[in-house]
Amino acid sequence: MIADWIAWLTEPFHYPFMQRAVIAALVTATVCSLLSCYLVLKGWSLMGDAISHAVLPGIVLAYLLGIPLAIGAFLSGLFCAVLTGYLRQHSVLKEDTLMGIVFSGMFAFGIVLFTAIDTEQHLSHILFGNILGITHTELIQSIVIALFTMGILLIKQRDLLAYCFDPLHANVIGLPIRVLYYGLLSLLSLTIVASIQVTGVILVVAMLISPGMTALILTKRFNIMLCLALSVSLISSLFGIIVSYHLDASTSSCIVLVQACLFIISCCYKKMNQVISILNPPKINEQI
Repeated sequence: MIADWIAWLTEPFHYPFMQRAVIAALVTATVCSLLSCYLVLKGWSLMGDAISHAVLPGIVLAYLLGIPLAIGAFLSGLFCAVLTGYLRQHSVLKEDTLMGIVFSGMFAFGIVLFTAIDTEQHLSHILFGNILGITHTELIQSIVIALFTMGILLIKQRDLLAYCFDPLHANVIGLPIRVLYYGLLSLLSLTIVASIQVTGVILVVAMLISPGMTALILTKRFNIMLCLALSVSLISSLFGIIVSYHLDASTSSCIVLVQACLFIISCCYKKMNQVISILNPPKINEQI
């Protein structure tokens, strides 16, 4: 029985394309989980969704110009983020309203470009990812971007944490708020570029939000939150790939589905602990 389970778990990893997929998924899961903790604290869930959709016109234009698609995707996502920040500072509209307008407009523009121009790219691969078809060059590209992003997050951890948790306090103690704002947006754009091949532009937002939200439910300490988010993201990526192989289903969708299940389990666990604490309140020893 145990041997059957071991064979079931290890069978997908006998193939080279599955091995590349696992490496890409683990790298993407690591950087997304770390960044998700900052996004959750900052309340930028919709920002990740906006930038992930806004990269589509950049991909098409990069194809036309003959430059790497990652460069076009990054510049397009960064343009969306900067435009949203500029409009927020110079209009009375709320940030979530502006993000909805900007990213939906850029996504629609990308669809128009894609349908009007004959390209070799498959729209389904861009929207939903194609992790099983990732090449060696694309894998190296994702690893380099992920390592760079994680390095910046680790170096600037204290400053980013202060900014995400309380921007007013960060401004009072002299932190460069504007630099941190656009720096975090740039890291978000880079992470999305590194994740497109794995989950696509639609499902990448789940990779950027689910791990951090799951960890936040279980703990309020940031260092523990980072560890929990990383664990959730890695486990869901591995198990999602294994399940997708045996079910012959979409790999990115299975990864996101496992993350959603872990989120529901964490919510149930938190609720159960609350009920137990109510039924069994801690006893207070009275000293006479």
